[in-house]
Amino acid sequence: VIIDVQAACQDATVTQELLKEGFHRDLLVKVELGVVGEDAGGCAVATRICLPPGIYVDPYELASLQQHNLTKVVLIPDVIDVEAPEYLATDLLVLLYMEPDPRCSHCFRAALPVHVRYHRPAEESEEALVVLKSPEVLVCCCDNHLSAECWKPAEVEAPCSGKNVGPCQWYSLTHRPAYEESILQVPVGLRQHSTLVCVVTLLATVLCSSLILAAVCKYGHFS
Repeated sequence: VIIDVQAACQDATVTQELLKEGFHRDLLVKVELGVVGEDAGGCAVATRICLPPGIYVDPYELASLQQHNLTKVVLIPDVIDVEAPEYLATDLLVLLYMEPDPRCSHCFRAALPVHVRYHRPAEESEEALVVLKSPEVLVCCCDNHLSAECWKPAEVEAPCSGKNVGPCQWYSLTHRPAYEESILQVPVGLRQHSTLVCVVTLLATVLCSSLILAAVCKYGHFS
């Protein structure tokens, strides 16, 4: 995303919001940059988000969205086990490229589809908490020399444009998050219900298998 903004030593303002309900959400990220300071025309803006083990991004879904130019994302690592529960998963780094907000000359926004992993059954509480930290704001100005007082080099192995080209130098921008963290409440089962769940599951499996077997015997054609 190529933009024309002004770099500033003022803090950027970052907000993130989880939209929708249930286990399939959209993470909406908004960034507002300062508009005074030296010129930083031709820069790209992105946010680096650390997703905890309780949340993941589906790489196949992202590939479809990127194919239709609906989002630009770099995943680290790029191989994700979408079936793993929370206690077997690891953190995930996401570089989310921001799009200019037409309603604000120095504002940017982007949405990322995220999914909640299943958690272990709990002893007492019927909810587990997933804490999502505020993202880091990054800018990439491949043709500009930015002031060291305002911008700090960041170690990011990704291109400025989100396309398959060589990586360039990203810079980290100090920012002021609207909230230091977002907390997602995930419903979980209770351990004392495990026996009941196992019995009901077994009975349902036996019943369905019996119905299928009966239908095969009645309507099946055997040579």
